Amino acid sequence: MSLLPHERYCDEIVLRTEALRAAVNGADLDATVPTCPEWTLRDLAVHLGGAHRWAGEIVRTRATEELPEDRVPHFTPDGDDPAVLDAWLADGAARTAEVLREAGPELKAWSWYRDRSAGFWARRMAIETVVHQADAALTAKVPYAMAPDLAADTIDEWLDIVAFAQAEGEPEAAELRGAGRSLHLHATDAPGAEWLIEFGEDGFTWRRAHDKATAALRGPLTDLMLVFNRRLAPDSDRVEVLGDAELLDFWLARSSFG
Repeated sequence: MSLLPHERYCDEIVLRTEALRAAVNGADLDATVPTCPEWTLRDLAVHLGGAHRWAGEIVRTRATEELPEDRVPHFTPDGDDPAVLDAWLADGAARTAEVLREAGPELKAWSWYRDRSAGFWARRMAIETVVHQADAALTAKVPYAMAPDLAADTIDEWLDIVAFAQAEGEPEAAELRGAGRSLHLHATDAPGAEWLIEFGEDGFTWRRAHDKATAALRGPLTDLMLVFNRRLAPDSDRVEVLGDAELLDFWLARSSFG
């Protein structure tokens, strides 16, 4: 598994935000987001725009510790006007991408993850936007599509994050264990886009591989990514679950933090 180029992540922050803005434009901002029912569509947009600006400020200031939200300039939009929200989203994504481009992937900055670099934040914000673009599209009932390499990287990154959470003792992730069981993800439209998650007594490991498993999730790559991020139900007719479906449910229920 290799990362996408740093510049690509920076570009995708802007491009995925443009797609999210297109989904939000003209939609009911008070509509409940079905995949994040505690949020309205406006809440979703404000969350993402704030995350962009927070990450950008961490990198811009080369922060050595977590940055409080009240130290992030324009962390929230000024008022409820949809046009103001749209401009605020666009400006935040563009500014954050520019900060990350200028920093380069190796610049050191605080993060909650083991990788404390601008490269981590570029990837994290690009993929955060990939997932929340899906939330916006589902809410606004507009089509959603994702480039295969970015969809695959979204799965890779989430597996890394769940493994990190387990190593750090996060309670839900700590339960992802049990020798002799395995979960296989198989994209039917992207050669080589397959993952094998193997559960052991001390936790789980993962790798890109094709192998028999206790349970398998098959379908188009974007749909696999959406299921894995709990944006598409595993019983959807867009994917197929083979073998022990309860194992997939077990994984999804214990990787839902964050």
